[in-house]
Amino acid sequence: MADDEAEIRNLIERWADAVHRGDLPDVLADHTDDIVMFDVPPPHDGVRGIEAYRDTWPPFFEWQSQGASFEIVSLDVTVGGEAAFAYALLRCGTPEELAEHPESRLRLTVGLRKENGRWVVAHEHHSFADTTTDSGGT
Repeated sequence: MADDEAEIRNLIERWADAVHRGDLPDVLADHTDDIVMFDVPPPHDGVRGIEAYRDTWPPFFEWQSQGASFEIVSLDVTVGGEAAFAYALLRCGTPEELAEHPESRLRLTVGLRKENGRWVVAHEHHSFADTTTDSGGT
């Protein structure tokens, strides 16, 4: 299990680095053909399949070219047999956005499965906390 955890941690760190570099082939590596992603922007019912997942990245890379950060702050991995999940917090924003809201973090949850002895991402969920309303502690 420790080897699996290290492999998954490395996979996610490589993915985050590829996102930051705008390297689409490396972003897509280690993802299943039937990936499901729930992302910050629409569609609200998610992105399904590797082609649709691929299509989400160019606009993000364009935004990120403004000097935005995309770096893992914390990462936790849980492995159980042929399935695993990980969750992370990332600094994601332009220098201006991060200066205005230094506590802001992108929340990432990843679901993985082992296929042919190799860990692959089958699900991603990206979100930011809704700061437009006060939840009143609920």
